[in-house]
Amino acid sequence: MTKRVAIILAGGKGQRFQTKNGRWQDKALADLWGKPLLVRAVESVRDVVDEVVIVVKDQRRKIEYGKVLETFGVKDASLITDLDVKGLSGPLIAIYTGLTFSEADYALTVPSDVPLLSRKVVDYLFAEMKNSYVGVPMWPNSRLETLLMTLNRKICVKITEALCQLGRSHPDDIIRGAQKVLFVSPLGEIKKLDPELKSFVNINFQEDLSRLQPRQGQGATVENIRLNLGEPPLEEIPLILEASKRKDNRDFLSSSEMFADCATRLEKKERFFWAALSREQQAKTQSVSTQQAKDAFLKAAQNYFVEAKVYEENRCFLLAERARSDAAWIQRQIK
Repeated sequence: MTKRVAIILAGGKGQRFQTKNGRWQDKALADLWGKPLLVRAVESVRDVVDEVVIVVKDQRRKIEYGKVLETFGVKDASLITDLDVKGLSGPLIAIYTGLTFSEADYALTVPSDVPLLSRKVVDYLFAEMKNSYVGVPMWPNSRLETLLMTLNRKICVKITEALCQLGRSHPDDIIRGAQKVLFVSPLGEIKKLDPELKSFVNINFQEDLSRLQPRQGQGATVENIRLNLGEPPLEEIPLILEASKRKDNRDFLSSSEMFADCATRLEKKERFFWAALSREQQAKTQSVSTQQAKDAFLKAAQNYFVEAKVYEENRCFLLAERARSDAAWIQRQIK
């Protein structure tokens, strides 16, 4: 039987939620109609998944949230703290932590400040996964809801492990690494299930608690886009992990050779995102000469540019922008 887990991301700092000269407030515990946002997030998913996992940043918050959940009678959610991977923090490490903790087949990531997620929408997002490894809502302007994704857990836990080990921090890297992605239009079937699109109400500022307005999506695009760039490189990911560990252990020559070998294999398979990451890491190892580093950086940039072109051709303009941004960073290193 297929099992689902909801991973609630509750480790943010909530800086935009604070008021000038006011006392710091934990956004996840802000009151909405008599209940904290965190509790409402749990209640919005608990009936359509088999397991709820709440990922927090540290032990102090874990204890505090545990008391709040107990007060409101929430007994069926697990509280866990971020795994320690190279001192990383943020949503990507939280997602990796949740995927590692659970043994479900599919996962849904949910920010703790999204309190009105429709159960029908959750069911729809899971049902539409089919042959995709990531499902993510995408507005007509190509803006992505990168913290509200459905994930093939067994595949994505490997992807996120590699990304964290390489020091990546953007959750949209999961999308780029998965290769097979469903971009779900909120203005299509989702709007039929949730006419006011309350599922996309996001509490960023205190005034949002009274407005409760979803993001505004402009445009006529209502169809979903199913992107298939081939299988993620499950053979190469363990090699990338090993190369990264050797780099951390200062075995630079071996690490550089492994990254170069992975990159060559990935370029032949046209896995441009992963090839770019491997070339970038190859350039950063201290065993390579200045010219070798420059050549590796140039190949990394080329891979990112090709990746950007693929996304542009498929109307995924935000991801294309991300890839071009990575390429621009690489070019600055060369200069």
